[in-house]
Amino acid sequence: MKLTTEKNLMVFSGRAHPELAEQVAELAGTGLVPASMYDFANSEKYVRYEESVRGCDAFVIQSHTAPINEWIMEHLIMVDALKRASAKRITVVMPFYGYSRQDKKHRGREPISARLVADLFKTAGADRLISVDLHADQIQGYFDGPVDHLMALPILADYVRDKYGSESDLAVVSPDAGRIKVAERWSARLGGVPLAFIHKTRRTDRPNETQANRVVGEVEGRMCVLVDDMIDTGGTIVKAAEALMAEGAKGVIIAATHGILSDPAVDRLKNSPATEVILTNTLPLAEDKHFDKLTVLSIAPLLARAIRAVFEDGSVTSMFEGHA
Repeated sequence: MKLTTEKNLMVFSGRAHPELAEQVAELAGTGLVPASMYDFANSEKYVRYEESVRGCDAFVIQSHTAPINEWIMEHLIMVDALKRASAKRITVVMPFYGYSRQDKKHRGREPISARLVADLFKTAGADRLISVDLHADQIQGYFDGPVDHLMALPILADYVRDKYGSESDLAVVSPDAGRIKVAERWSARLGGVPLAFIHKTRRTDRPNETQANRVVGEVEGRMCVLVDDMIDTGGTIVKAAEALMAEGAKGVIIAATHGILSDPAVDRLKNSPATEVILTNTLPLAEDKHFDKLTVLSIAPLLARAIRAVFEDGSVTSMFEGHA
């Protein structure tokens, strides 16, 4: 007996960032599958889907925001529930990959937590991962299966080009030497504007502390677009902006994908010399973290396109001119 089955796209969301998941599902041409989710008295998490998921192509969206361990655990439980309910394929969509900064050992007796997170999702039953702007490209190799590494660059760079493109003196600046390749893509997207980077050192014994040493490149009299993958406490990016202004930059625009904004990031950014701070909504931003200089762009169209491409067996790489 032969049966021809139809592919069934279903999108699921955890409780970390439901607004983003709703936008993604709508743009993907479907709705979120209703689910019962709550915490027991001892803080254990419970998940049950209210519809049959048998044979579906499941996309499970959860942003790993604070409290990060709770939301990762909920994400894992959602995947396990789908596996045990006979979903045909499970794609984990994590706009921000938790623990991505712990991607290697800096010193002896340290964990590689980014690899552990990948192993946990594989064990739970994930077949595929989708994430945006991983802190390090090699994290793609930690997961034993396909990984679609999306880039927010088109969304951020096109906004900068549309708003500041009339400036004939733009320059793209990387906050450290490690993100020069990303800065080069920004430069190409903005029409081949000049590049610079900040030479910095990071303290291995003190988390979230760096020292911006000097600017490498010509920034005097230029409007500098300072690009990074995330802003956590804001120390690195604000010191970089101050270093650029000290070198005679005309102004600084900060653009980053993930706005973690742990204290005291908001105060630092408010008081920084930056003209504008541009982020995407890969992570939820509470009302008290919004400020006048802040612009938040939606990452939902990018995620929805990637989900449709995976579902239809299309090319995700073509979304980024072959760079993904």
